[in-house]
Amino acid sequence: MRKILVIGAGRSASSLIQYLLDKSATEQLHITIADLQIENAKQLTGDHTNASAIALDVFNTEGRQTAIKACDLVISMLPARFHIQVAKDCLQFKKHMVTASYISDEMRALDQEVKSAGLVFMNEIGLDPGIDHMSAMQIIDRIREGGAKLLLFESFAGGLVAPESDNNLWNYKFTWNPRNVVLAGHGGAAKFIQEGSYKYIPYHKLFRRTEFLEIEGHGRFEAYANRDSLKYRSVYGLDDILTLYRGTIRKVGFSKAWNIFVQLGMTDDTYIMEGSEHMSYRDFINSFLPYSLTDSVELKLRHLLKIDQDDIFWLKLEELDLFNPNKMIGLKDATPAQMLQKILMDSWTLAPDDKDMIVMYHKFGYELNGVKKQIDSNLVVIGDDQPYTAMAKTVGLPVAIAALHILNGTIKKPGVQLPITKEVYDPILKELEDYGIVFHEKQVSYVGYNPQNK
Repeated sequence: MRKILVIGAGRSASSLIQYLLDKSATEQLHITIADLQIENAKQLTGDHTNASAIALDVFNTEGRQTAIKACDLVISMLPARFHIQVAKDCLQFKKHMVTASYISDEMRALDQEVKSAGLVFMNEIGLDPGIDHMSAMQIIDRIREGGAKLLLFESFAGGLVAPESDNNLWNYKFTWNPRNVVLAGHGGAAKFIQEGSYKYIPYHKLFRRTEFLEIEGHGRFEAYANRDSLKYRSVYGLDDILTLYRGTIRKVGFSKAWNIFVQLGMTDDTYIMEGSEHMSYRDFINSFLPYSLTDSVELKLRHLLKIDQDDIFWLKLEELDLFNPNKMIGLKDATPAQMLQKILMDSWTLAPDDKDMIVMYHKFGYELNGVKKQIDSNLVVIGDDQPYTAMAKTVGLPVAIAALHILNGTIKKPGVQLPITKEVYDPILKELEDYGIVFHEKQVSYVGYNPQNK
């Protein structure tokens, strides 16, 4: 039996593990699921004969190395900052490795050693990053092979609540790590290029500079810019492209309402709020408002942000129960971002019967024989249930498929890498179609521009 070790049995691991279990008999696999809480691992292994569950503290060097030595390939579903210790062990004991996370500088520094060892360390092979890379490169390579010149590449993705479970005014629920949602956009200005001009959006303006997208059969969405689109020029071989923009998709109206939290300072994660454990929801929001002998919290907020009482944005704030003096947050030594996250989790956590939805949208503009053309490509995936969400499916399945291809030798180029070569993306995208993860393409008119408005 070939042995795969999966470290981390969180919410994105369900479809990944189910895929491997389904393939275990024909592919001669034994899957070991390791988690700090062994019960989490046991829930995913069940009583399957080709699976086992173990308790594993990733900071326990002896336990971690014992588990890694016993397998042929490691899938790390840990938070990104913990991958490096697993990677160093995989290098030491000559094991392949797969993660869904962005390649860190520390991981990249291992590249030459990984190549010398003949190992594959595949990263960025989830949804975003992952499916976005593969689906984009498949079309980019096809356009290049046809002799065309790329002029524009825009890519958008988002984890949303499915229409049938969309029952709040924000049209949003958490489908992945809530902390990442609250802190989205921090860490510097968003950077991109449009028609040859570099553009920058500082954090305090990010959620008021949105793009609108129309996806056939699914309606209208909005998107705000990701932090650094420019780094993808070299990744995709698009150093000369005139427009490159990547963004995060939300339902229309979300970003303008979210901007209220940004302007108040409630998404700040850099300082501790004194007495946070004793704060009610009302105390928390009042902490960011001017003192007044006479005005209520509600009145101060409406005056500060110029929101009318019957405005939809006001109704969204009320829906979160933000002005409740009896509802306690209950976090000690918490930052504003941690406090906001707790409040939102009370309202935006998926219910057991809720379904989530993944939306991805690419735009490719190119010139062929003097004629400008455009291809639009989109993906919409609806989750099955909890825990087999659309997020778990689109993150976990590419990881699992890549792992099997590495074991079978169909993905064999060594090194620390991401899935941007045909050897990787063609077979994975083809198999994903069997699971309903299918992109729909159409040729549309190229959208021109006025050089005076660059």
